[in-house]
This record gives sequence, C-alpha cells and structure tokens, in this order.
Amino acid sequence: MTQLSPSRHTLFSRLSRLPYWLLATLLLGVILLWNLLSDEDYSLIFGAVAKGVWITIYVSLIAFTFAVVIGLLVGLTRLSKYRILQELATFYVEVIRGVPMLVILYYIAFVGAPGLVDIVNWTGEWLLSKHVAGIGQAFADFSIRDLSFTTRAILALVIGYSAFLSEVFRAGIESVEKGQIEAGRSLGMSHWQTMRHIILPQAVRRVLPPLGNNFVAMLKDSSLVSVLGVQDITQLGKLYATSTFRFFETYNVVAFLYLIMTIALSLLVRYIEKKMPQRSNT
Repeated sequence: MTQLSPSRHTLFSRLSRLPYWLLATLLLGVILLWNLLSDEDYSLIFGAVAKGVWITIYVSLIAFTFAVVIGLLVGLTRLSKYRILQELATFYVEVIRGVPMLVILYYIAFVGAPGLVDIVNWTGEWLLSKHVAGIGQAFADFSIRDLSFTTRAILALVIGYSAFLSEVFRAGIESVEKGQIEAGRSLGMSHWQTMRHIILPQAVRRVLPPLGNNFVAMLKDSSLVSVLGVQDITQLGKLYATSTFRFFETYNVVAFLYLIMTIALSLLVRYIEKKMPQRSNT
C-alpha cells in the first residue's frame, strides 16, 4: 500500500478541512485561470478588463475611508443628548437608507454635483466681494467640468454607505455596558473624554468584523459607478463585450476578478474575527 509523504499528507489534511463552498470556488477559479493562460481570447479579454482593477480598488478605498469617518460622526450624533441633533442625524440615515444606491449615484452625479458647484461659485463671489482674490477667484471659476464623474461616484458611495456605517457604529457604542460610562464619569472624565478613551476603543474593536463585511459590499457596489462611465472593471468589460460580441467570455473574466477580490477580503475578515479577543460575558 502506497504511503503519502508527510508534505502531501499535510496538504490533503488541510484541504479536507476546508469548507465545500470554498473548495468549489477554488475549483472554479482554477478552471478560469487555466482558460486565461491557455486561451488567447481569454488572455486578450483579461488584459483589457484588468486595467479597471486599480480604479475599482481606488474608488472603494477612498469612498470607504470617508464613509467610515462620516458614519462615525453621524452615529455619535444619533446618540447626542440634544434632540435636534438626534432628529437631524436620524432623518439623514433613514432617507439615505431608503433610496437605492443606483438612484443615489444618479442623483449626486446630475443633481447634487451641479448644486455643489453653484454653492462653490457663490462662495467665490462672496470672497471676491470681501477682496479675497486668490481662493475667491478659484471658487468663482470652478465649473461642473472640474468635477469628474469618478469624484461624483466616490461622493455618492460615501453618502450612501455612511448611513449604513452610522448604524454599525451606533450599535457598537450601545453594546458597551453602561457601567463603563459611569466608571469614566466617576473618575472625573467629561462625556467626550469617556467616549474617546473608554467607549470608542471598545466599540471599534467590536464593529471591525461588520466594517469588513461592509467594505466587501462596497467593493461589489462599486460596479454601479460604470453607469457614469467610470472606467472600472465592469465598464471596461461592457465596452469590450459590446465591441467584440464575446459576452460569455468577457463577463466570465469580470466575475472572476470580482470573485478573487471579494473572497480574499471575506477570508481576511473571518481571520480577523477569529484572532480578535472574545467579549467577556461577565
């Protein structure tokens, strides 16, 4: 009876512990990778579509960074002791969450962006009236053409996802035991000091996994920016498919690229979840 070498035995042992869905995904990836390496058509498609990977990652990273910051501020505002601030933050969250992301993209690109330019122009004219020539002239001369569709797409994703992330932060903050707040106040800390030094560090650790999941979701939703002509993976795939009529092969490559990125990020999120210290129930 043939015995496996220790290295092969370890490899098969690790593979046997993998979930079936991951094994099926890896098999699918191997098949697509083989086609990319052996089929000239797939290689050409990959070369044309892969140029959009940088734009996809760039849009997702920039939008998610700003969405996290704004989401945290909105989440804190919803927990404010001033009712008017709570109501304004809640209004923002409920309205944005109730509108589809695609509609938000169109609205920001063709309604919000021109309105923002008008505000900038008005500010520039006001600065010029106050004899502030440099920045005033720059603001007054700013036009809608200076605001690229990539920037508008990022702005739309920031607005859309900041509403969802605000709920993640709010839930994380509220999950911290109230005794922690009382302990901070008993030490002479102000409300802001207690929130900054005691509550937020614990809340941020607890919301890291859902933040990671939301980043994966944003990476997939970034494909919507193709409707604005942004040269991401989806847009380049659509252009190549319509010019060559190779829809099957092209969208196989597009799906393969998204699959690689999202599965890699999902596995990273799961790894972080396992490495994070478990919350004590005491």
